[in-house]
Amino acid sequence: MSDITPVKGTRDFYPEQKAFQRWMYDHIRAVSEKFGYQEYDGPFLERLELYAAKSGEELVKEQSFIFPDRGGEMIALRPELTPSLARMLATRSKSMVRPIRWWSFGPFWRYERPQKGRSREFFQWNIDLLGVDSPQADAEIVVIAAAFFKSVGLTAKDVRLKVNNRRLADEQLSTLGIPPEQRQGVFRLIDRRSKLSPQYWEAYADEIGLDPEQISGLKDLLNDRLAWREFDELKDFFDAVEQMGAADFVEYDPIVIRGLDYYTGNVFEAYDVAGEERAILGGGRYDDLVADIGGDPLPGVGFAMGDVVIGLVLDKCGVEPDLRANPAEVFIPTFDESSRGETLRLAAELRVSGLRVEWFPEIARLPKQFKYADRQGIPLAVILGPDEIKLGQVAIKDLRTGTQTVVPRSETVEKVRDLLALSGEI
Repeated sequence: MSDITPVKGTRDFYPEQKAFQRWMYDHIRAVSEKFGYQEYDGPFLERLELYAAKSGEELVKEQSFIFPDRGGEMIALRPELTPSLARMLATRSKSMVRPIRWWSFGPFWRYERPQKGRSREFFQWNIDLLGVDSPQADAEIVVIAAAFFKSVGLTAKDVRLKVNNRRLADEQLSTLGIPPEQRQGVFRLIDRRSKLSPQYWEAYADEIGLDPEQISGLKDLLNDRLAWREFDELKDFFDAVEQMGAADFVEYDPIVIRGLDYYTGNVFEAYDVAGEERAILGGGRYDDLVADIGGDPLPGVGFAMGDVVIGLVLDKCGVEPDLRANPAEVFIPTFDESSRGETLRLAAELRVSGLRVEWFPEIARLPKQFKYADRQGIPLAVILGPDEIKLGQVAIKDLRTGTQTVVPRSETVEKVRDLLALSGEI
Protein backbone atom coordinates (compact mmCIF):
# COMPACT_ATOMS: atom_id res chain seq x y z
CA MET A 1 0.00 0.00 0.00
CA SER A 2 2.92 2.39 0.63
CA ASP A 3 3.62 2.55 -3.13
CA ILE A 4 0.15 3.91 -3.95
CA THR A 5 0.51 7.59 -4.86
CA PRO A 6 -2.21 10.25 -5.08
CA VAL A 7 -4.08 10.61 -8.36
CA LYS A 8 -2.13 12.89 -10.71
CA GLY A 9 -3.03 16.54 -10.23
CA THR A 10 -4.56 16.10 -6.76
CA ARG A 11 -3.16 17.21 -3.41
CA ASP A 12 -2.92 15.75 0.08
CA PHE A 13 -4.01 18.28 2.70
CA TYR A 14 -1.93 17.67 5.81
CA PRO A 15 -2.97 19.71 8.88
CA GLU A 16 -0.65 22.60 7.98
CA GLN A 17 -2.11 22.83 4.45
CA LYS A 18 -5.61 22.54 5.85
CA ALA A 19 -4.85 25.37 8.30
CA PHE A 20 -3.88 27.60 5.36
CA GLN A 21 -7.03 26.66 3.47
CA ARG A 22 -9.14 27.43 6.53
CA TRP A 23 -7.36 30.77 6.94
CA MET A 24 -8.14 31.62 3.32
CA TYR A 25 -11.76 30.49 3.71
CA ASP A 26 -12.13 32.72 6.78
CA HIS A 27 -10.90 35.76 4.82
CA ILE A 28 -13.13 34.90 1.86
CA ARG A 29 -16.12 34.53 4.13
CA ALA A 30 -15.41 37.77 6.01
CA VAL A 31 -15.01 39.82 2.81
CA SER A 32 -18.05 38.26 1.13
CA GLU A 33 -20.26 38.88 4.15
CA LYS A 34 -18.95 42.44 4.55
CA PHE A 35 -20.62 43.21 1.21
CA GLY A 36 -23.84 41.36 2.14
CA TYR A 37 -23.33 38.12 0.15
CA GLN A 38 -24.91 34.81 1.23
CA GLU A 39 -23.12 31.47 1.16
CA TYR A 40 -24.45 28.65 -1.05
CA ASP A 41 -23.18 25.60 -2.94
CA GLY A 42 -24.17 23.27 -5.75
CA PRO A 43 -23.59 19.56 -6.45
CA PHE A 44 -20.18 18.19 -7.37
CA LEU A 45 -21.74 16.17 -10.19
CA GLU A 46 -23.74 17.71 -13.04
CA ARG A 47 -25.12 16.51 -16.35
CA LEU A 48 -22.64 17.20 -19.13
CA GLU A 49 -25.28 19.02 -21.15
CA LEU A 50 -25.24 21.84 -18.56
CA TYR A 51 -21.68 22.77 -19.58
CA ALA A 52 -22.11 21.86 -23.25
CA ALA A 53 -24.77 24.57 -23.46
CA LYS A 54 -22.57 27.58 -22.75
CA SER A 55 -19.17 26.92 -21.21
CA GLY A 56 -17.25 26.53 -24.43
CA GLU A 57 -15.98 23.62 -26.48
CA GLU A 58 -12.50 23.54 -24.94
CA LEU A 59 -13.78 23.30 -21.37
CA VAL A 60 -16.25 20.55 -22.22
CA LYS A 61 -14.22 18.42 -24.63
CA GLU A 62 -10.69 18.84 -23.29
CA GLN A 63 -10.82 19.93 -19.65
CA SER A 64 -13.74 18.14 -18.00
CA PHE A 65 -13.75 14.82 -16.17
CA ILE A 66 -16.62 13.01 -17.88
CA PHE A 67 -18.09 9.55 -17.35
CA PRO A 68 -21.35 7.69 -18.05
CA ASP A 69 -23.46 6.76 -15.04
CA ARG A 70 -25.10 3.33 -14.81
CA GLY A 71 -28.05 4.60 -16.80
CA GLY A 72 -25.79 5.76 -19.63
CA GLU A 73 -26.20 9.48 -18.98
CA MET A 74 -23.02 11.54 -19.34
CA ILE A 75 -21.96 13.12 -16.05
CA ALA A 76 -19.21 15.67 -15.35
CA LEU A 77 -17.30 16.48 -12.20
CA ARG A 78 -17.97 20.20 -12.00
CA PRO A 79 -15.20 22.21 -13.73
CA GLU A 80 -16.81 25.54 -12.72
CA LEU A 81 -19.82 26.74 -10.73
CA THR A 82 -21.50 29.46 -12.81
CA PRO A 83 -23.62 27.04 -14.92
CA SER A 84 -24.78 25.31 -11.70
CA LEU A 85 -25.65 28.71 -10.25
CA ALA A 86 -27.63 29.55 -13.38
CA ARG A 87 -29.47 26.22 -13.20
CA MET A 88 -30.33 26.75 -9.53
CA LEU A 89 -31.63 30.25 -10.19
CA ALA A 90 -33.55 29.16 -13.28
CA THR A 91 -35.50 26.80 -11.01
CA ARG A 92 -36.54 29.57 -8.61
CA SER A 93 -35.99 32.79 -10.54
CA LYS A 94 -39.62 33.94 -10.26
CA SER A 95 -39.60 33.77 -6.45
CA MET A 96 -36.11 35.14 -5.76
CA VAL A 97 -35.75 38.56 -4.12
CA ARG A 98 -33.43 40.67 -6.24
CA PRO A 99 -30.64 41.63 -6.27
CA ILE A 100 -29.17 38.22 -5.46
CA ARG A 101 -25.75 38.20 -3.81
CA TRP A 102 -24.28 34.70 -3.39
CA TRP A 103 -20.82 33.25 -2.74
CA SER A 104 -19.31 29.77 -2.40
CA PHE A 105 -16.01 28.00 -1.74
CA GLY A 106 -15.52 24.37 -2.69
CA PRO A 107 -13.73 21.76 -4.84
CA PHE A 108 -13.62 21.62 -8.66
CA TRP A 109 -11.94 19.40 -11.24
CA ARG A 110 -10.39 20.05 -14.64
CA TYR A 111 -8.52 17.51 -16.74
CA GLU A 112 -5.46 19.62 -17.49
CA ARG A 113 -1.72 19.05 -17.47
CA PRO A 114 -0.62 19.62 -13.87
CA GLN A 115 2.02 22.35 -13.61
CA LYS A 116 2.95 25.29 -11.43
CA GLY A 117 -0.21 27.15 -10.50
CA ARG A 118 -2.52 24.54 -12.00
CA SER A 119 -3.80 21.23 -10.65
CA ARG A 120 -6.60 18.92 -11.69
CA GLU A 121 -8.38 19.20 -8.37
CA PHE A 122 -8.60 22.63 -6.76
CA PHE A 123 -10.72 24.73 -4.43
CA GLN A 124 -12.36 27.88 -5.72
CA TRP A 125 -14.12 30.99 -4.43
CA ASN A 126 -17.13 31.98 -6.53
CA ILE A 127 -19.02 35.21 -5.92
CA ASP A 128 -21.88 36.62 -8.02
CA LEU A 129 -24.31 39.55 -8.09
CA LEU A 130 -27.47 38.82 -10.08
CA GLY A 131 -30.61 40.73 -11.02
CA VAL A 132 -28.80 44.00 -11.72
CA ASP A 133 -27.39 45.09 -15.09
CA SER A 134 -25.17 48.08 -14.43
CA PRO A 135 -21.50 49.07 -14.53
CA GLN A 136 -21.79 49.81 -10.81
CA ALA A 137 -22.73 46.18 -10.09
CA ASP A 138 -19.67 45.06 -12.07
CA ALA A 139 -17.57 47.53 -10.08
CA GLU A 140 -18.82 46.10 -6.77
CA ILE A 141 -17.65 42.63 -7.74
CA VAL A 142 -14.20 43.91 -8.72
CA VAL A 143 -13.97 45.97 -5.52
CA ILE A 144 -14.74 42.81 -3.52
CA ALA A 145 -11.69 41.18 -5.13
CA ALA A 146 -9.57 44.21 -4.19
CA ALA A 147 -10.93 44.08 -0.63
CA PHE A 148 -9.88 40.44 -0.37
CA PHE A 149 -6.37 41.24 -1.58
CA LYS A 150 -6.09 43.97 1.04
CA SER A 151 -7.39 41.66 3.76
CA VAL A 152 -4.66 39.07 3.12
CA GLY A 153 -1.87 41.66 3.00
CA LEU A 154 -1.49 42.24 -0.76
CA THR A 155 -1.22 45.77 -2.16
CA ALA A 156 -1.61 47.37 -5.58
CA LYS A 157 2.16 46.98 -5.93
CA ASP A 158 1.66 43.21 -5.69
CA VAL A 159 -1.49 42.49 -7.72
CA ARG A 160 -3.59 44.24 -10.33
CA LEU A 161 -7.14 43.70 -11.62
CA LYS A 162 -7.30 44.09 -15.40
CA VAL A 163 -10.62 44.94 -17.06
CA ASN A 164 -12.03 44.93 -20.59
CA ASN A 165 -15.51 44.85 -22.13
CA ARG A 166 -16.88 42.32 -24.61
CA ARG A 167 -19.25 44.88 -26.17
CA LEU A 168 -16.37 47.32 -26.71
CA ALA A 169 -14.35 44.48 -28.20
CA ASP A 170 -17.27 43.65 -30.53
CA GLU A 171 -17.35 47.25 -31.76
CA GLN A 172 -13.59 47.21 -32.29
CA LEU A 173 -13.73 43.94 -34.24
CA SER A 174 -16.56 45.34 -36.33
CA THR A 175 -14.34 48.25 -37.41
CA LEU A 176 -11.85 45.64 -38.68
CA GLY A 177 -14.54 43.98 -40.80
CA ILE A 178 -14.67 40.82 -38.71
CA PRO A 179 -18.22 39.35 -38.94
CA PRO A 180 -20.20 38.28 -35.82
CA GLU A 181 -19.90 34.57 -36.60
CA GLN A 182 -16.10 34.81 -36.50
CA ARG A 183 -15.81 36.77 -33.25
CA GLN A 184 -15.85 33.95 -30.73
CA GLY A 185 -12.81 32.57 -32.49
CA VAL A 186 -11.15 35.98 -32.39
CA PHE A 187 -11.98 36.32 -28.70
CA ARG A 188 -10.11 33.07 -28.12
CA LEU A 189 -7.25 34.47 -30.20
CA ILE A 190 -7.13 37.61 -28.01
CA ASP A 191 -7.30 35.45 -24.87
CA ARG A 192 -4.11 33.68 -26.06
CA ARG A 193 -2.19 36.91 -26.82
CA SER A 194 0.01 36.66 -23.73
CA LYS A 195 0.15 32.86 -23.75
CA LEU A 196 1.65 32.26 -27.22
CA SER A 197 4.81 33.50 -28.89
CA PRO A 198 4.21 36.23 -31.51
CA GLN A 199 4.97 33.72 -34.28
CA TYR A 200 2.44 31.13 -33.07
CA TRP A 201 -0.12 33.81 -32.27
CA GLU A 202 0.00 35.17 -35.82
CA ALA A 203 -0.17 31.64 -37.21
CA TYR A 204 -3.28 31.02 -35.11
CA ALA A 205 -4.79 34.31 -36.35
CA ASP A 206 -4.21 33.20 -39.93
CA GLU A 207 -5.68 29.79 -39.14
CA ILE A 208 -8.99 31.25 -37.95
CA GLY A 209 -9.30 33.32 -41.13
CA LEU A 210 -7.92 36.79 -40.40
CA ASP A 211 -6.12 38.53 -43.25
CA PRO A 212 -2.82 40.43 -42.73
CA GLU A 213 -4.58 43.81 -42.54
CA GLN A 214 -6.99 42.54 -39.87
CA ILE A 215 -4.13 41.00 -37.88
CA SER A 216 -2.26 44.31 -37.98
CA GLY A 217 -5.38 46.23 -36.94
CA LEU A 218 -6.02 43.80 -34.11
CA LYS A 219 -2.49 44.30 -32.80
CA ASP A 220 -3.08 48.07 -32.76
CA LEU A 221 -6.34 47.62 -30.82
CA LEU A 222 -4.62 45.41 -28.26
CA ASN A 223 -1.93 48.05 -27.72
CA ASP A 224 -4.44 50.88 -27.15
CA ARG A 225 -4.75 51.35 -23.36
CA LEU A 226 -7.00 54.46 -23.61
CA ALA A 227 -9.92 53.08 -25.66
CA TRP A 228 -12.08 52.74 -22.51
CA ARG A 229 -12.34 56.54 -22.25
CA GLU A 230 -14.62 56.57 -25.30
CA PHE A 231 -16.91 53.83 -23.98
CA ASP A 232 -19.59 54.90 -21.48
CA GLU A 233 -19.99 51.50 -19.82
CA LEU A 234 -16.31 51.40 -18.86
CA LYS A 235 -16.22 55.09 -17.88
CA ASP A 236 -19.09 54.48 -15.44
CA PHE A 237 -17.39 51.32 -14.20
CA PHE A 238 -14.08 53.01 -13.43
CA ASP A 239 -15.86 55.94 -11.81
CA ALA A 240 -17.68 53.56 -9.44
CA VAL A 241 -14.44 51.71 -8.64
CA GLU A 242 -12.84 55.03 -7.72
CA GLN A 243 -15.80 56.02 -5.55
CA MET A 244 -15.47 52.73 -3.66
CA GLY A 245 -11.77 53.31 -3.00
CA ALA A 246 -10.18 50.59 -5.14
CA ALA A 247 -8.90 52.52 -8.18
CA ASP A 248 -5.26 51.77 -7.39
CA PHE A 249 -5.93 48.04 -7.93
CA VAL A 250 -7.82 48.31 -11.26
CA GLU A 251 -6.75 49.12 -14.84
CA TYR A 252 -8.00 48.71 -18.41
CA ASP A 253 -6.36 45.99 -20.52
CA PRO A 254 -7.72 45.17 -24.01
CA ILE A 255 -5.99 41.78 -23.97
CA VAL A 256 -8.30 40.51 -21.22
CA ILE A 257 -11.25 38.93 -23.00
CA ARG A 258 -11.97 35.64 -21.13
CA GLY A 259 -12.34 32.42 -23.11
CA LEU A 260 -15.77 31.29 -21.91
CA ASP A 261 -18.63 31.86 -24.35
CA TYR A 262 -21.22 33.20 -21.92
CA TYR A 263 -19.62 36.57 -21.08
CA THR A 264 -21.53 39.57 -22.50
CA GLY A 265 -20.04 42.77 -21.04
CA ASN A 266 -17.25 43.72 -18.66
CA VAL A 267 -14.66 40.99 -18.12
CA PHE A 268 -11.70 41.00 -15.74
CA GLU A 269 -8.73 39.02 -14.46
CA ALA A 270 -6.23 39.57 -11.64
CA TYR A 271 -2.49 39.03 -11.97
CA ASP A 272 0.60 39.52 -9.88
CA VAL A 273 2.31 42.73 -10.98
CA ALA A 274 5.56 40.89 -11.73
CA GLY A 275 3.67 38.77 -14.28
CA GLU A 276 5.25 35.55 -13.07
CA GLU A 277 2.07 33.62 -12.25
CA ARG A 278 -1.13 32.61 -13.97
CA ALA A 279 -4.33 34.60 -13.47
CA ILE A 280 -5.28 34.74 -9.79
CA LEU A 281 -8.98 35.12 -10.60
CA GLY A 282 -11.24 35.78 -13.55
CA GLY A 283 -14.83 36.71 -14.24
CA GLY A 284 -17.24 39.10 -15.86
CA ARG A 285 -20.81 39.88 -16.84
CA TYR A 286 -23.07 37.11 -18.14
CA ASP A 287 -26.56 38.40 -18.92
CA ASP A 288 -27.99 35.48 -20.94
CA LEU A 289 -26.86 32.37 -19.08
CA VAL A 290 -29.87 31.86 -16.78
CA ALA A 291 -32.31 32.31 -19.68
CA ASP A 292 -30.28 29.91 -21.84
CA ILE A 293 -30.67 27.24 -19.17
CA GLY A 294 -34.47 27.68 -19.00
CA GLY A 295 -35.11 30.44 -16.49
CA ASP A 296 -36.35 34.00 -16.78
CA PRO A 297 -33.79 36.52 -18.05
CA LEU A 298 -31.52 37.35 -15.11
CA PRO A 299 -28.41 39.48 -15.62
CA GLY A 300 -25.38 38.54 -13.57
CA VAL A 301 -21.75 39.32 -12.88
CA GLY A 302 -19.19 37.40 -10.85
CA PHE A 303 -15.74 35.90 -10.61
CA ALA A 304 -13.96 32.72 -9.54
CA MET A 305 -10.62 32.48 -7.71
CA GLY A 306 -8.76 29.20 -7.29
CA ASP A 307 -6.67 28.46 -4.21
CA VAL A 308 -3.47 27.40 -5.99
CA VAL A 309 -2.25 30.61 -7.65
CA ILE A 310 -3.24 32.91 -4.79
CA GLY A 311 -1.14 30.69 -2.49
CA LEU A 312 1.87 31.11 -4.78
CA VAL A 313 1.39 34.89 -4.92
CA LEU A 314 1.08 35.21 -1.13
CA ASP A 315 4.28 33.23 -0.71
CA LYS A 316 6.15 35.21 -3.37
CA CYS A 317 5.07 38.54 -1.87
CA GLY A 318 6.12 37.46 1.62
CA VAL A 319 2.67 37.75 3.18
CA GLU A 320 1.76 34.07 3.55
CA PRO A 321 0.54 33.71 7.13
CA ASP A 322 2.50 31.91 9.83
CA LEU A 323 -0.14 29.44 10.98
CA ARG A 324 -0.15 26.57 13.43
CA ALA A 325 -2.20 23.53 12.63
CA ASN A 326 -2.98 22.68 16.27
CA PRO A 327 -5.98 24.72 17.46
CA ALA A 328 -5.42 24.10 21.19
CA GLU A 329 -4.84 27.10 23.45
CA VAL A 330 -4.09 25.06 26.57
CA PHE A 331 -2.01 21.94 27.16
CA ILE A 332 -2.53 19.74 30.23
CA PRO A 333 0.26 17.25 31.01
CA THR A 334 -0.21 13.95 32.85
CA PHE A 335 2.02 13.42 35.90
CA ASP A 336 1.18 9.97 37.21
CA GLU A 337 -1.60 7.47 37.74
CA SER A 338 -2.85 9.16 40.93
CA SER A 339 -3.42 12.54 39.28
CA ARG A 340 -4.70 11.32 35.91
CA GLY A 341 -8.39 11.58 36.87
CA GLU A 342 -8.00 15.15 38.16
CA THR A 343 -6.23 16.27 34.98
CA LEU A 344 -9.04 14.78 32.90
CA ARG A 345 -11.61 16.65 34.99
CA LEU A 346 -9.64 19.88 34.67
CA ALA A 347 -9.48 19.49 30.89
CA ALA A 348 -13.24 18.96 30.77
CA GLU A 349 -13.87 22.05 32.95
CA LEU A 350 -11.73 24.24 30.70
CA ARG A 351 -13.47 22.97 27.58
CA VAL A 352 -16.88 23.69 29.10
CA SER A 353 -15.68 27.27 29.66
CA GLY A 354 -15.01 27.58 25.91
CA LEU A 355 -11.26 27.01 25.83
CA ARG A 356 -9.58 24.63 23.37
CA VAL A 357 -7.65 22.08 25.41
CA GLU A 358 -5.31 19.19 24.56
CA TRP A 359 -4.57 16.60 27.26
CA PHE A 360 -1.48 14.38 27.02
CA PRO A 361 -2.78 10.80 26.90
CA GLU A 362 0.11 8.96 28.60
CA ILE A 363 2.38 9.28 31.61
CA ALA A 364 5.77 10.68 30.59
CA ARG A 365 8.50 12.98 31.85
CA LEU A 366 7.38 16.62 31.92
CA PRO A 367 10.19 17.84 29.62
CA LYS A 368 9.02 15.40 26.96
CA GLN A 369 5.42 16.57 27.29
CA PHE A 370 6.35 20.25 27.21
CA LYS A 371 8.54 19.67 24.16
CA TYR A 372 5.57 18.10 22.40
CA ALA A 373 3.31 21.04 23.32
CA ASP A 374 5.92 23.57 22.20
CA ARG A 375 6.33 21.86 18.82
CA GLN A 376 2.56 22.01 18.43
CA GLY A 377 2.64 25.75 19.12
CA ILE A 378 0.32 25.55 22.12
CA PRO A 379 0.90 28.74 24.13
CA LEU A 380 -0.03 27.71 27.70
CA ALA A 381 0.28 24.60 29.88
CA VAL A 382 -1.90 24.15 32.96
CA ILE A 383 -0.12 21.85 35.41
CA LEU A 384 -2.04 19.82 37.97
CA GLY A 385 0.26 17.37 39.75
CA PRO A 386 -0.02 15.74 43.18
CA ASP A 387 1.34 18.84 44.98
CA GLU A 388 -1.07 21.19 43.21
CA ILE A 389 -4.00 18.87 43.95
CA LYS A 390 -3.18 18.88 47.69
CA LEU A 391 -2.99 22.70 47.79
CA GLY A 392 -6.01 23.31 45.56
CA GLN A 393 -3.87 25.13 43.02
CA VAL A 394 -2.70 24.93 39.43
CA ALA A 395 0.52 26.14 37.83
CA ILE A 396 0.13 27.97 34.53
CA LYS A 397 3.26 27.88 32.38
CA ASP A 398 3.72 30.12 29.35
CA LEU A 399 5.49 27.78 26.94
CA ARG A 400 6.72 30.67 24.80
CA THR A 401 8.52 32.58 27.58
CA GLY A 402 9.02 29.89 30.24
CA THR A 403 7.35 32.01 32.94
CA GLN A 404 5.09 30.22 35.42
CA THR A 405 2.25 31.46 37.64
CA VAL A 406 0.49 29.64 40.49
CA VAL A 407 -3.21 30.41 41.09
CA PRO A 408 -6.09 28.80 43.02
CA ARG A 409 -7.75 26.15 40.90
CA SER A 410 -11.04 28.08 41.06
CA GLU A 411 -9.36 30.97 39.20
CA THR A 412 -7.85 28.85 36.42
CA VAL A 413 -10.22 29.88 33.65
CA GLU A 414 -10.01 33.60 34.46
CA LYS A 415 -6.19 33.58 34.61
CA VAL A 416 -5.82 31.53 31.42
CA ARG A 417 -8.11 33.91 29.56
CA ASP A 418 -6.15 36.93 30.85
CA LEU A 419 -2.83 35.43 29.69
CA LEU A 420 -4.22 34.50 26.27
CA ALA A 421 -5.71 37.99 25.85
CA LEU A 422 -2.40 39.65 26.74
CA SER A 423 -0.62 37.66 24.03
CA GLY A 424 -3.35 38.25 21.45
CA GLU A 425 -4.39 34.58 21.25
CA ILE A 426 -8.05 35.46 21.95
